[in-house]
Amino acid sequence: MKKVVVIGNGMVGYKFCEKLREKAAPSEMEITVFGEEHIPAYDRVHLSEYFAEKSADSLVMAGMDWYKSNAIDLRIGELVVSIDRQNKTVHTMHGHNADYDTLIIATGSSAMVPPIQGVDKNGVFVYRTIEDLENIISYGAKIKKASVLGGGLLGLEAAKALMDMGLEADVVEFAPRLMPRQLDQQGAQMLSEKLQALGIGIHLSKNTSAIRGNGKIDALEFSDGSVLETDMLVISCGIVPRDELGRKCGLETGARGGLIVNDRMQTSDPNIYAIGEVALHNNQIYGLVAPGYNMAEVVVNQLTGASESKFAGNDMSTKLKLIGIDVASFGDAFGERTECLPITYENKSGGCYKRINISPDGKRLLGGILVGDASDYNMLCQVMQNGLALPPQPEDLILGGRGGDSPGGAIVDLPDDAQICSCENVTKVAIVDAIKEQSLENIGEVRTCTKAGTGCGACSPMVADIFNETLKSMGKTVRKVLCEHFDYTRQELFDLIKINGIKEYDELLDQFGAGDGCETCKPAVASMFASIWNDLITRQEVIQDTNDKFLANIQKGGSYSVIPRVPGGEITPEKLVVLGQVAKKYDLYVKITGGQRIDLLGAGIEQLPAIWEELIEAGFESGHAYGKALRTVKSCVGSAWCRYGLHDSVSFAIEVENRYKGLRAPHKIKGAVSGCRRECAEAQSKDFGIIATEKGWNLYVCGNGGANPQHAKLLATDIDSETCIRYLDRFLMFYIKTAEPLNRTSTWLNKMDGGLDYLKDVVINDSLGIGEQLEEEMKVMVSTYKCEWKEVVNDPNHRAKFRHFVNSDLPDPTQKFGILRGQKVPVADHK
Repeated sequence: MKKVVVIGNGMVGYKFCEKLREKAAPSEMEITVFGEEHIPAYDRVHLSEYFAEKSADSLVMAGMDWYKSNAIDLRIGELVVSIDRQNKTVHTMHGHNADYDTLIIATGSSAMVPPIQGVDKNGVFVYRTIEDLENIISYGAKIKKASVLGGGLLGLEAAKALMDMGLEADVVEFAPRLMPRQLDQQGAQMLSEKLQALGIGIHLSKNTSAIRGNGKIDALEFSDGSVLETDMLVISCGIVPRDELGRKCGLETGARGGLIVNDRMQTSDPNIYAIGEVALHNNQIYGLVAPGYNMAEVVVNQLTGASESKFAGNDMSTKLKLIGIDVASFGDAFGERTECLPITYENKSGGCYKRINISPDGKRLLGGILVGDASDYNMLCQVMQNGLALPPQPEDLILGGRGGDSPGGAIVDLPDDAQICSCENVTKVAIVDAIKEQSLENIGEVRTCTKAGTGCGACSPMVADIFNETLKSMGKTVRKVLCEHFDYTRQELFDLIKINGIKEYDELLDQFGAGDGCETCKPAVASMFASIWNDLITRQEVIQDTNDKFLANIQKGGSYSVIPRVPGGEITPEKLVVLGQVAKKYDLYVKITGGQRIDLLGAGIEQLPAIWEELIEAGFESGHAYGKALRTVKSCVGSAWCRYGLHDSVSFAIEVENRYKGLRAPHKIKGAVSGCRRECAEAQSKDFGIIATEKGWNLYVCGNGGANPQHAKLLATDIDSETCIRYLDRFLMFYIKTAEPLNRTSTWLNKMDGGLDYLKDVVINDSLGIGEQLEEEMKVMVSTYKCEWKEVVNDPNHRAKFRHFVNSDLPDPTQKFGILRGQKVPVADHK
């Protein structure tokens, strides 16, 4: 029996044990693992989730029972202090010894702490382990403002953690841009603006010369003479390989640290291997988990004789969501390694930046950067890695094909050996074969069987696409589940919530889900709760985006807009005066919207309830401009004023808008009523449009404007007002119950088997026999409507949450405004 000793029980050390035990039984290899922390290996990739969970259990990769059942001797809380290479023995801090035939050093890295004067003061922390996080949480409970030193991946994760703690957060970066190793200047600028809009202070090109304070930190001093006041500092300036054990026993190390290894991951001692962040391969330290996992597999193959695999380096492509913002870079992101032609797309209003680098002949994709929208990341990586042919117009890769196809092709175009999951080195053919040979029926089974998507999770969307395409090729029905945490479609989950009377996210997750949830399922579930129970959306505040959390649209610079409902665009002089008075009192920018509403912009969080209170007193209510709900029902002046008008479109628009106001749905809903075929209300570009005819009304459905406009389809002709309302009740409730998350009605119809003919059968002919049920469900929605603004204004507990600082009513001091055409507008802070 060979004796294998592993020093280090981090993610890579654990993965080595898992892979080795899969290929070597306990009778073949004895495994002993030493971990210096007092808990088994945990997921550092999702470390910031600890701030929400406050428990290490959800992060632990495998409990002690797993090690015991796999005959692995795990000794936690025991630090190895020396290695005796001659006698092949390791010695621990407790005086214990362990002999080895093969030694694996997986000690990882520690946080790099720059030699700044005052770095030893109270209130200065690093962001590396759960113990670090516990110390940060404890200290943060007593302060108001904190800063992060370092604007890289971990630094921005730390900033998010500080925000989650309710602290005012600043990020200090030595380089002239954030994430300098992943983003170019334009991408970093876009990210910086989005972070500033969320209230995070960004300080670039800052060299920290001293940490001020009498015993504890109270400010950072920079070499340019400026000062940043702060109560706590979290240092995230990079990593230092934990190579001290190898260095002490004479193993060869790099000039800047790290144990030098060959392609087999052997150190200068052939009986000792190094994997993960402690290993220096071809003069490079890999700070991502995927390369560490690949190193572990290479060593396992060496020890078991499975293959003579070698580590050939790793693509450093990354995709992550930083504080709700998609960021990704892949391949030669900056176009530095080879000659290339860059193509860039920037949408400042939409907060999106995309760059791809293609070869001079236009045939190969070399790399790129995505900020704000990284939905194409997985396919772009596959196009690059597999040398897939580029479209005739390469810009289609980031702008979308003219025919709506996926950039660079589809899943079926990928070669069998395309690597889908870099963390676990899982290929496309491995996933396809597992689905077919083992009759896998859901994404959870695919993850369990192949381990694809169980690492960083970036490949999960592509794994789901392969699963769906494979089922289709087998002639099976594809169930598009909500996400990896719920093995149900939105419609199935909708019914489960309603049938079981579930009103809390955690309750739903416990009964029908797994894991901790994500940015996909949390808002989708909150929307379903609101649609089913018609309850106040802010009761689900922990799973809502910023707009729903504060019942207002966040705008550039971090201020909010207030849009009260004006049904049909009709407003009394008295109400118009109140709008002007409120705008003047709170110094708000005023604009008439395209949907016949008045937009008041520039409000601070702490001002919102007071503004709403005055508007409610004047008879206004929330216009739901921030929610996935009915926005407006636009109208022309109709027969009351227009010489062409056939019917009173204003009155009908007001009736319809008041009926469906506050109705929550998978996406926003817009309607319109036109008084004649001249169509001044543009009803055929709305989710539902009503157009007057000589005999009644024509009802159109499933249209939309925007980036991908689509004309609405004629559902019913020459119907009376009562029938029109009945069909609308059925149509809207059917959409709410069956559409996928974030699908507009047009997208929903495009995906519907049978299309418009099927929809007509359901709504008009009641082919499913659910017409009365849909109508009754809508009646409940209408009868239980409550204005969300009013609910907050009248509830002291909810009202207390509307403040920028958790323990102060002061406004956000970082918001800055200028004057444009006599009104205030936000201006960027160019500190």
